[in-house]
Amino acid sequence: MRYTQVMPRLRSCDARRCNPALSLTMLRSFLLLTSFTALLQATDSTTPGEISTPFPTINHLAVEWQIDGDDNLNATCAVRYRQAGVVTWQDSMDLRRVPASASQETKPIITWTNRLSGSVFDLKPGTAYEIELSLRDPDGGEATRIIQASTRPEPVAAKDAVIKSGTKADLNSVKPGQVLLLEDGDYGAVRFTRDGEPGSPIVYRSTSGKAVFSEVGMTDRKWVYLEGVTVNGPVRMNNTDHCVVRRCRINAQWGIKAYKPGMMNGCIEDNIITGIQPWEPEIMGASGDNDGEGIQFTGSGNVIRHNRVTGFRDCISHMEDDGAVPQMCNDILNNDISTGLDDGIEADFALHNCRILRNRLTNCFVGISSQPGLGGPNYFMRNVMFNLTYSAFKLHRFSQGDVILRNTVVKAGDGLGIYTSEPFDHALIQHNLFIGGKAPTTKFNGFSLGRGRAVDVQRFGKHCVFDYNAYATHGLPFEGKIGSWTFQKLPGKDFEAHGMEVALDVLANPVFPDDPMRLYEPPDLRLKGGSPDVGAYADDEALPIYGPRP
Repeated sequence: MRYTQVMPRLRSCDARRCNPALSLTMLRSFLLLTSFTALLQATDSTTPGEISTPFPTINHLAVEWQIDGDDNLNATCAVRYRQAGVVTWQDSMDLRRVPASASQETKPIITWTNRLSGSVFDLKPGTAYEIELSLRDPDGGEATRIIQASTRPEPVAAKDAVIKSGTKADLNSVKPGQVLLLEDGDYGAVRFTRDGEPGSPIVYRSTSGKAVFSEVGMTDRKWVYLEGVTVNGPVRMNNTDHCVVRRCRINAQWGIKAYKPGMMNGCIEDNIITGIQPWEPEIMGASGDNDGEGIQFTGSGNVIRHNRVTGFRDCISHMEDDGAVPQMCNDILNNDISTGLDDGIEADFALHNCRILRNRLTNCFVGISSQPGLGGPNYFMRNVMFNLTYSAFKLHRFSQGDVILRNTVVKAGDGLGIYTSEPFDHALIQHNLFIGGKAPTTKFNGFSLGRGRAVDVQRFGKHCVFDYNAYATHGLPFEGKIGSWTFQKLPGKDFEAHGMEVALDVLANPVFPDDPMRLYEPPDLRLKGGSPDVGAYADDEALPIYGPRP
């Protein structure tokens, strides 16, 4: 905000021509107005506060820098980082500006503070880093800080672990630092009762996959790892800390569950989790008869990576409303997801620095949900989605702080359709590839695929950015709508000043889901050579590993 002072000119005076009391009054008024104006101007300047690095994960670090002021939201913070002991700095993404605010119509109402916040991505596990933060505000306020933080190490058994064989009778006699190799057999329903220790976890491992359980209870456990078993029922992880489920086969209506008080610093990786729900239009959506969750959890600092999850209402899901504890700094990475009857990934009620990266989603009602994001930033980057019967991104319930970068979406109907009467805000949507097109008239439990626009997003706040995206409409004339602007060509002015129209053949393998009721195999959605710099893959980039690693 800018204020212009308009003051009467003060003439010089002496006792013969001026009233001294009047002159003193005018001087006091001038000083008071000057002080008040300076105070108003100061709200646009930035005063830096405390810096924190909450919940380090295996490959990512979050940074939160509390501030006062900057009412006009133009403060920025550049980020560089380097491994401890290394001379050369590397650039990272700038921190995002997060104004203090509160959720709307949630139970309970959740508030967040005025700050700059963001993540440093794809770091080495168990490594110390220096992070340089450079805050700048053209209205006043400048600071540079260097902080130290370390990623978590890979959660593996201790190098000097004692390895022994055992059966069900030995499950609760294992000590910290020991690996129990499970003999083949039917273990029924079990609940573990012993904790490991930092650096000395308790590991239950099957090397054949033939140690079979009907249910596994890890509730209240710390530093317990479950590896390579088969579970024909749920794995319960309520109130766990630094626990791991790795390379298991889980067949159940409810796969892995971590309800309040939740799972903290957990790792769920390289599992195959299979549910019971079929791909049928009448059971899709939030109101569908499709109960069952693949991985459902609340808590912070968790890593959910390289799982194959198929046949659930929500394949990977946060908890919502009063079922959630604070959900921040969770990583959902490189999962292979299909047949999600409501959401492929439900990242609802994420506070900040949840990172949903490099997932592949095929045959889902909604690709990724953020309803709502609670201030953010929460990152949705380099995900690929094919054959979605409703929407790629569901930013409902007044979501704030969604960062949607370099995703590839190919679906019948609207390429990017966000249909809500509860506008989202502070979203950054850039460098994505959205391909929509001609769709059948089939309804999916009352919902449609959209009319085939490149984009249809009408309700959002004034702080949102849409730019540098590429769009296509297969089998229909090119058209899109952003806010009140309906367009038939790009680039635009207020939105998509650098946006572009492409065609389906921008893909090296131009495939389109003409029949959304068909269960498609995940296609290769890399671009052909010389294509624009958009979407999930760079030129000549190898496909990431989706799902369990070899």
